[in-house]
Amino acid sequence: MVKNLALSDKILMQVEKPARYIGNEVNSVMKDAWKVDVRFCMCFPDIYEIGMSHLGIQILYSMLNSWDDVWCERVYSPWLDLDAILREKKIPLFALESQQPVKNMDFLGITLQYEMCYTNILQILDLSQIPLQAAKRRECDPIVIGGGPCSYNPEPIADFFDLFYIGEGETQYRRLLDIYKENKKAGGSRLDFLQKASELPGIYVPSFYEEEYNPDGTIKGRKKRYDKAPDTILKEIVMDVSDTYYPTKPVVPFIQVTQDRAVLEIQRGCIRGCRFCQAGQLYRPVRERDVSVLKQYALEMLRNTGHEEISLSSLSSSDYSALDELLQFLLQECKEKHINISLPSLRIDAFSLDVMSKVQDVKKSSLTFAPEAGSQRLRNVINKGLTEEVILNGAALAFEGGWTRVKLYFMLGLPTENEEDIRGIGDLSNKIAALFYEIVPKDKRINGRVQIVTSTSFFIPKPFTPFQWAKMCTKEEFIEKAYQTRKGIMEQLNQKSIKYNWHEADVSVLEGILARGDRKLANVILYAYQNGCMFDSWSECFHYDIWMSGFENCAVDPDFYTVRERKDDEIFPWDFLDCGVTKEFLLREWKKAQSEDTSPNCRAQCQGCGANRFGGGICTQERDTAVTGPEKGTLPTN
Repeated sequence: MVKNLALSDKILMQVEKPARYIGNEVNSVMKDAWKVDVRFCMCFPDIYEIGMSHLGIQILYSMLNSWDDVWCERVYSPWLDLDAILREKKIPLFALESQQPVKNMDFLGITLQYEMCYTNILQILDLSQIPLQAAKRRECDPIVIGGGPCSYNPEPIADFFDLFYIGEGETQYRRLLDIYKENKKAGGSRLDFLQKASELPGIYVPSFYEEEYNPDGTIKGRKKRYDKAPDTILKEIVMDVSDTYYPTKPVVPFIQVTQDRAVLEIQRGCIRGCRFCQAGQLYRPVRERDVSVLKQYALEMLRNTGHEEISLSSLSSSDYSALDELLQFLLQECKEKHINISLPSLRIDAFSLDVMSKVQDVKKSSLTFAPEAGSQRLRNVINKGLTEEVILNGAALAFEGGWTRVKLYFMLGLPTENEEDIRGIGDLSNKIAALFYEIVPKDKRINGRVQIVTSTSFFIPKPFTPFQWAKMCTKEEFIEKAYQTRKGIMEQLNQKSIKYNWHEADVSVLEGILARGDRKLANVILYAYQNGCMFDSWSECFHYDIWMSGFENCAVDPDFYTVRERKDDEIFPWDFLDCGVTKEFLLREWKKAQSEDTSPNCRAQCQGCGANRFGGGICTQERDTAVTGPEKGTLPTN
């Protein structure tokens, strides 16, 4: 279908990577706008290359476009060069498929993958000529809906959204759009639609609630402005992931993107229970896709895209029960077609290394370990479930198999961390390097030495984790911890084999503020955007001073959200949402962390997190260990 581009050739020649903005990619969906009832624009508030790598949007794009009465299009954040041109020439932001203004759509759906994209949400709205605050929107403006992991604490950005979809998108979108169509046909208003939508499971309309505060700034409670709005919103979840929508014809980008490959989601959820990990709690229970379905998906995606690589997507791929069968199938199919297999999220053991030796063309490519903490004591605190013995054994197997480069990931600032834990990062890095020289003879050492790349990020407490009660370090404390880590590595015998990288402390602090924030932060976000903040996750675009000025001008204390430890009974801004795991379970895990006690993984022993209410997945499978008593998490008998 021939279409007129929103941008002239002259403009396209002025911007970096014009292919970001022209649409018409392979497998993109074109429909007749006059023959559909609902037009939906799906947005990832970052550049095209990052947004096109997001599986969630591909799933919803495929699902929505499978319905004859809906046309789903896409939009991403224009980079700074085009942003300036759109503002100067007053060109409204447009959807890729039709090249028509986003403001003409019925819905603008924005996925919220990380907190540092919040100013980009305002960029999208502003360039689309949609009022930034939901309260100022007119009947003709699109319904702005948010979803994704950050919607599990939507309060800092609640002022900018008409509604949020809490949970997995496959379950309620059809009913939501039907309600919209019915309301429109009946001549109902925007408010009428929002009222009806709020009664749908998983839908949160922030304007129907008001927070009440204690004198100390903590939340006292929530008052409803619409009587029929629910007191608690339970997340939506797909229990049968083998019988649901999946994009077997994903859109193929014109240019290289962050993950330029076919993505095969093998399961949802994780059994491990790391106490810092938000995704591990949000996506419980673990639900596996049937291996026969995955084989079919893999063949269809490769046939429909021409991709030369396929990636197995999961929070912990090693825990997928049919991994061996699936890999054997893919190895046979991909070898014939010269297609690479990517295996992220593998636990490094003999099986995984054997598999990787078969799928990697160059055995010298790096392996990744994520010990997260430098000492066994601290790994117990975070419930990592990984001992030094296991780490060193995995490294030994890797070196024997021909690998010469190892990446190690740690976090600094974890609860209860001390100097010994920090020194342990350098010590463990050194032990792995030394192991290489013990195992690999001199005549077989490529480039003479092993390469250990040790990276640290800074711990950020997240909602719906056992560490949501924890305090967070200041910027100065983070920098000191990074300095101590670097010093410890430089004191090691094998320091020349170890390279150290660390994350920006100021970005981490801001992320921590936004992660556990409340509605008071909306004015700060608005101030930051209006004073030039966008693409805050890009170090070259981040302006810490503007954000700090925003807190000062809005009379908001940033330390309130970070450096204080929460009381056990504090009401959190996100407590009205229910992600499946109970607050009682999370508090129990927080106490166990402080006692340095570990918890078994879900497959070994149920911990009674509450996710068994969904009646499926791993919660209904037999465990390796019998469990009795409510404190340990009795399995349901039905």
